[in-house]
Amino acid sequence: MNPIKKTIELADGRTITLETGKLAKQADGAVELRMGNTMLLATVVSAKEAGEGVDFMPLQVEYKEKFSSAGRFPGGFLKREGRASDYEILTARLVDRVLRPLFPDNYHADTFVNITMYSSDGVDMPDALAGLAASAAIAVSDIPFNGPISEVRVARIDGQFVINPTFEQLEKADLELMVGATYDNIMMVEGEMNEVSEADLLAALKAAHEAIKEQCKAQIELAELAGKTVKREYCHEVNDEELRADVKAQCYDKAYAIAKAGSADKHWRQDSFDAICNEYIESLPEEVREEKAPLVKRYYHDVEKEAVRRCILDEGIRLDGRKTTDIRPIWCEVDYLPGPHGSAIFTRGETQSLSTVTLGTKLDEKILDDVLNQGRERFLLHYNFPPFSTGEAKAVRGVGRREIGHGNLAHRALKRMFPDDFPYVCRVVSDILESNGSSSMATVCAGTLALLDAGVKMKKPVSGIAMGLITDTESPKYAILSDILGDEDHLGDMDFKVTGTVDGITATQMDIKCDGLSYEILEKALMQAREGRLHILNIINQTIPAPREDYKPHGPRIVTMTIPKELIGAVIGPGGKIIQGIQEVSGATVSIDEIDEEGYIEVAAANKAAIDKALEMINAIVELPEEGKTYKGKVVNIMDFGAFVQFMPNRDGLLHISEISWNRLENMEASGLKEGDEVEVKLIEIDKKTGKYRLSMRALLSKPEGWVEPQRAPRSERGPRREGDRPRRDGDRGPRRDVGRPRRDSESHGEGDNR
Repeated sequence: MNPIKKTIELADGRTITLETGKLAKQADGAVELRMGNTMLLATVVSAKEAGEGVDFMPLQVEYKEKFSSAGRFPGGFLKREGRASDYEILTARLVDRVLRPLFPDNYHADTFVNITMYSSDGVDMPDALAGLAASAAIAVSDIPFNGPISEVRVARIDGQFVINPTFEQLEKADLELMVGATYDNIMMVEGEMNEVSEADLLAALKAAHEAIKEQCKAQIELAELAGKTVKREYCHEVNDEELRADVKAQCYDKAYAIAKAGSADKHWRQDSFDAICNEYIESLPEEVREEKAPLVKRYYHDVEKEAVRRCILDEGIRLDGRKTTDIRPIWCEVDYLPGPHGSAIFTRGETQSLSTVTLGTKLDEKILDDVLNQGRERFLLHYNFPPFSTGEAKAVRGVGRREIGHGNLAHRALKRMFPDDFPYVCRVVSDILESNGSSSMATVCAGTLALLDAGVKMKKPVSGIAMGLITDTESPKYAILSDILGDEDHLGDMDFKVTGTVDGITATQMDIKCDGLSYEILEKALMQAREGRLHILNIINQTIPAPREDYKPHGPRIVTMTIPKELIGAVIGPGGKIIQGIQEVSGATVSIDEIDEEGYIEVAAANKAAIDKALEMINAIVELPEEGKTYKGKVVNIMDFGAFVQFMPNRDGLLHISEISWNRLENMEASGLKEGDEVEVKLIEIDKKTGKYRLSMRALLSKPEGWVEPQRAPRSERGPRREGDRPRRDGDRGPRRDVGRPRRDSESHGEGDNR
């Protein structure tokens, strides 16, 4: 096949080029995407047959960025790419969440989508192009798919919506969303914003969808040019329609009765539903029971789903008996754990988060070293979801992709409300102890409580809520559900998480599983979410109305200061000798960095005394000497005419013999001063030409009663002149020191010479 290209024009004049038939031709589908100097290669391969007993879509999406794409070496000892970074995992999840619902329900073959960034100049953001590349690869394959789809990032910059902004542009945005959609329907939304209104969020979704439509049309045309409009035939399910009908006839009413009972006990509901299925299986003839059991379970799942949905639509009764707008009972508690610097429990129904806050210094910052993202992060949030939280008998096997995704959502929800000038590095950890619906939103609420308990002066408290949707395929009837259960998420058509303050939305995440979701429904869901969010915020405010006035007694204390850039070296010292000495003497941790052409110093310690000592030592280094100020100094050298005293670090001044005492001293031995003595001196003069310092001890002493300034003897009666005395007058000078010096122009003979 000859390479085939399709170009997409963006509104700002940039172009995206899709090309197939040149690279990775052994894959079922492969597309090279270029935008500027950014190049992604997406491939898809799907097995011809499904695995035995598989009744789900085994899809795996991987996104990888090569360090060579930006002309960089990977870090670490091996100098090669290793496990996926959080950024790569989050990008893969964004693509997966849009693709997965669009494969046919009865397609169960192992399918692998790989997206690799091979080139980037750090201008255009590749994660916004990954969904388009993946969908285009599927479009030019024979894999059945109800697409195409695309993803774009939409940002509001200076009041205008920008599609797929550059890295530089994004820094100015007050709203940023990743949106995935087909030509007809939005399927996925995730992003953060600075307290925007529901109307602004809807406007951003519409702007993104218009751009996605053009990208979907380009993929359809690319597939037609490649001759890949006919998809493969497959048969991954063997069905028994007579058995399906019988399962529904025998089990539907029983399942409906359980749904209508509205019990808040999750385990009772699940055991009751399972009993209906098991009872039916037991009723089958023994010779076919084992063979038919998998089919019965699959058909019964559909029956249970329909019964729960119909009960909500027809009766307005949810699984736990709530109305559609009701929120489960909530209880909160702060300062639950004595050890952390802040802690809280947030429990909503059968979902519970125990969150902690740890405060640290600059040395605790997270170092980011991704291919295109380098820097440091001072606000961290980690989310843990152990199996026991859902009653599963499983071992904990590290952090999974789901935990990274949910933690990222909670992090985005809180980070814009984190104080800008907060001196500490802050880590929030949410451990989910129970889960039955929206543990990520419980993390946002518990995280807010724990931050307030730690004394973090948040701009505003944040809460979050998960919304669900039940639609009727045969009528326009629908029901929007506030604070959904886990089962309502699984059996429903939408999972829409919204976080925010009293003044607006800070983050959102939405996954839609049905076709034809209108903006009218989305708007109603957002407004219903706002009511629930404000209800939860009210409970948070009752629990802890404001941040604590002070940090916990066992928390670290941090003081920050800025110094002129040119003094950074003086504080650090040669080989770090000075700063290490400050830490050793004071017991505080001192870190220094250059920020905005200034030296930024952070001093941390467990007690105030250590911080005060470190600040005293630093100030002594960076402080400028002031005439008239008194200093404690050390005698570093004794001369015939006086002593040199170090009155500040790296600053010595002359304490002349005449400035030691009000009485005249014949020599320095009479002063009693020795090297190493500590003395109190006053800075009486800074020579403006030489920068030298004149010190005095007698200026700090009271004049003796009746004291008269001694009169000096005539020059002829004085002894030999001592170094440091006033220079002799011209008549006392010896031979001119400038003999042989070339004359200046004014001294030369010639016209105008008046000599």
